[in-house]
Amino acid sequence: MSLGSHLKLETLGLTVMSALFFWIQSFQTAPIQQKRTDYIAPPQIIKSMSVGLAPQLSDIFWIRAIQDFDHCEQKINQNECKGQSWLFKILDLVVELDTYFLEAHFYGGLALTVLVLDYEGATKIFDKGAERFPKNWELNYVAGYHAMIEEKDYKKASLRYLSAAQNGAPDWVHILAGRMAVDGGDSDLALKVLDYMMQNSTNTKYIDRLKEKIKQGASTK
Repeated sequence: MSLGSHLKLETLGLTVMSALFFWIQSFQTAPIQQKRTDYIAPPQIIKSMSVGLAPQLSDIFWIRAIQDFDHCEQKINQNECKGQSWLFKILDLVVELDTYFLEAHFYGGLALTVLVLDYEGATKIFDKGAERFPKNWELNYVAGYHAMIEEKDYKKASLRYLSAAQNGAPDWVHILAGRMAVDGGDSDLALKVLDYMMQNSTNTKYIDRLKEKIKQGASTK
């Protein structure tokens, strides 16, 4: 067989195969597009099945979570998402697989409280973070914000702010911690904050303001 004939047969074969491929494709149904409402959170049993690969699995689920940091599958109202949200479940798995994954506690908690409005979920992630990273002032500061604004738990907010203030936060966070203690009805904690400020801060303006705040709180009792 000549080279020309051989090339013609190859060309014919490719043409027939291409036609057959497109003919088969015409019988295939279009793939079903996945909706965000169809998302299923990974089961917690994965923690028991990680077999030494917990940090790696945590990274994988973290990468998945950040793709939908604003996903709320069921809103209670305009300002709140139903607890136990998809994002919370996946983030909770992330921070349990790797308990010292600081960024997941910090940004995960923020996403839940600010973007998704799953305040219940944010509380759980922040509480775990504050326990695991007691000396990280940035995490304790945002956890204090959540406790103050969304939980309305001023005593907890005071403790979070105090932890932040004692570990590198700006001086004015001390007075915020004292104010939260007063608003939460814990005058003893407020006095402890004041004492700490007097020993560690050179800014008398903050100290005087906290003294005034404690006095105001005492006078309303």
